[in-house]
Amino acid sequence: MAQDFRNVLVRTIGTGDTTLLAAGDYDAVIGIRCCNILTSTIEVDVYIINSGNKYLAKDVVIPPNSAIELIQGGAKIVLANGDTLEAVSDTASSLDVVLSYIDTISS
Repeated sequence: MAQDFRNVLVRTIGTGDTTLLAAGDYDAVIGIRCCNILTSTIEVDVYIINSGNKYLAKDVVIPPNSAIELIQGGAKIVLANGDTLEAVSDTASSLDVVLSYIDTISS
C-alpha cells in the first residue's frame, strides 16, 4: 500500500471546537503546528475525541505572533477510524493550525 502524505491548514480558529481531522482507517499524525495570529497571548486546547476528550495540549499559552510544534522528534499519533482531532482557542479568530499526516497506514 502506498503512503499518502497530506497537509491540512485550518485558519482563524476561535472559541468554538474546530475539527482538524476526522480519521479514516488508522491515520498517523506526524506534525501539528499551532500559530497565534494575534498581537495578544492566547490559550489553546488540542484533543482527540474518542468516547471522551483525550488532550494532546490543554490550556497551552502561545505568545503573540508565535507558534508551537505539538509533535516533535519523529513522534507520531495514530488515530483510529472514528477518532476526531479538534482544536479550540480562548480567543475568537486567533489560531491557525497546520496538520501533517499519513492517510491510512493500516486498514
